[in-house]
Amino acid sequence: MRAWISFVCLSLGAHALSSPATSAEVSILVNKTTQRMTVSVDGVQRYSWPVSTGMSQYSTPTGAFTPSRLAKVHYSREWDDAPMPHSIFFTDSGHAIHGSNVTRRLGSPASHGCIRLAPANARLLFDLVQSEGAANTRIEITGVDPIGTIVGSGNESGLDYSRLTSFDPLTNGIIASGPPHLRPERQR
Repeated sequence: MRAWISFVCLSLGAHALSSPATSAEVSILVNKTTQRMTVSVDGVQRYSWPVSTGMSQYSTPTGAFTPSRLAKVHYSREWDDAPMPHSIFFTDSGHAIHGSNVTRRLGSPASHGCIRLAPANARLLFDLVQSEGAANTRIEITGVDPIGTIVGSGNESGLDYSRLTSFDPLTNGIIASGPPHLRPERQR
C-alpha cells in the first residue's frame, strides 16, 4: 500500500512539474492626455501611476505594442548615457517604459519619447512583465500630447498653443478645440 501511495504522489508531482504554468495577460494602458498608466492583470486593474511621456517635439507613439526586449540595466546611447532602469522596450526605434529619478516631472510630458515611471513602480512593472512573459503583455498608448507641452523652434515661449481656440479673461478660462463632448462647459 505504501508503495502504491508513493507511486501516486510521485506521479502527481512529476505531472505538476511537467505541466506548463499558465501566464496571466498583462495590459498596460498609457494615456498621454492624462499622463497616467493603468496596469491590469487578467482584466483586473492592479496599478495606476503617473507617468511622463514625450514632449511634443519627441512625441511618444500611439498604438498597440508588445514588448520586444527587457533590460534591467540600460543606458541610452542616444541621450548622453541617461540611465533607463527596468526598461521594457516596445518599438524598434528604442522607445521604452523605464524608471526615472526625475519624479517631480511625473504627470507631465518630460521625456524624449519614452514613458517614465517612478523607480519603484518601474521595478514592479518590470518584474510583472518578466514573470508573466512579454508575449502575454500588451501595451496600448492613447491620447494626445497635453496643451502647453514644450515645442521646438518657432515659438519664443516654447509652449504649444496650437489647440487653443480662445481665452476668456473674465473667467480665466482656456477653451480648447476638440470633440464637443471633450470641451469644457463654458461658465456664464
